[in-house]
Amino acid sequence: MEPDALPQLDTRIAELAQRGIRFLGYVNPYLAVDGAMYGEAAAAGYLALRQDSDQPYLVDFGEFDCGVVDFTNPAASAWFADRVIGREMLDFGLSGWMADFGEYLPTDVRLHSGLDPMLAHNAWPVLWAEVNARAIASRGKRGEAVFFMRAGWSGVQAHCPLLWAGDQSVDFTRHDGIGTTICAALSAGLVGNAYSHSDIGGYTSLMGNVRTPELLMRWAELAVFTPVMRTHEGNRPDENLQIDSSPDILAHFARQTRLHAQLAPYTRFVCDQAEATGLPVQRPLFLAFESDCACRDIQDQYLFGPDVLVAPVLVEGARTRLLYLPPHDWVHLWTGQAYRGGWVEVDAPLGRHRPSSGLTAALRRCSGVCTRMGA
Repeated sequence: MEPDALPQLDTRIAELAQRGIRFLGYVNPYLAVDGAMYGEAAAAGYLALRQDSDQPYLVDFGEFDCGVVDFTNPAASAWFADRVIGREMLDFGLSGWMADFGEYLPTDVRLHSGLDPMLAHNAWPVLWAEVNARAIASRGKRGEAVFFMRAGWSGVQAHCPLLWAGDQSVDFTRHDGIGTTICAALSAGLVGNAYSHSDIGGYTSLMGNVRTPELLMRWAELAVFTPVMRTHEGNRPDENLQIDSSPDILAHFARQTRLHAQLAPYTRFVCDQAEATGLPVQRPLFLAFESDCACRDIQDQYLFGPDVLVAPVLVEGARTRLLYLPPHDWVHLWTGQAYRGGWVEVDAPLGRHRPSSGLTAALRRCSGVCTRMGA
């Protein structure tokens, strides 16, 4: 970290820690050519090379070039875990970070192991996850520090504690908008990644596509029922609405964060259950109702743990939500109305809020959620 970029940051991190506030950062598996650590890695032979020479392979990120740390070299992995993550991040006071990329290995590099990069590509995010996990273990911070990734392959579950859904578009579109975060979480959960979340409001804004207040509010409602509730300013922050862009958006977001906090005991129970059984926090309906054929292809609802069915509003302008309830006794926590099961349409107003004195009342402030009676 450049010492002049954020002066006295280490002191500020320590002050925040005294108040119970953890500070998280960012890391990726590349080293900018104008940084000191690039020189160290190049001199030690820790970078992937060009196929036509012994020079480091450079990736053009548009504004700067970077070298690729070669994680097929055990010495390079150990160096990155200790020198970059250990000394520059954990020893500095960070309690976690976004471990970005991992899915992108250029297919024309020369690797230390001699493995064809086309074949190494799928295993690359697993190596990246292992580097991050090794750094945490080396400082005795397992269970205390956390990192999250957007990439994986078979085996990543052993190292990466948390996923995020990547760079969704800042809209309601079917194949790249808010709803895709549900598909991502359910798919990841079925292959052993128990915990997932997304950027509230999405990330990618291109060609005039920008966030609306409704999108930010609906995304915040969805994020309540995930293990982590986290915002992101997006790739074009000056062009997009932010959580504090208006009093209405900020007030709505504050209500959702209070609800997320009130859900914490249940969320801890669900996370403990995931650790004990392997069941993900966000579950497709067919995991609990496997004999119900109607549950098998539902991709826009999920169970948050065993007892809460979540059906977010994923259509712009919608004020009702059609959802499927497996045959069972259900109660709508917002209204108290009872349902037996089947396809039902419920009111889903934006930003519903009622004064509350406890979790049950707080849940009734939002839309589209039911839970099993007696739970």
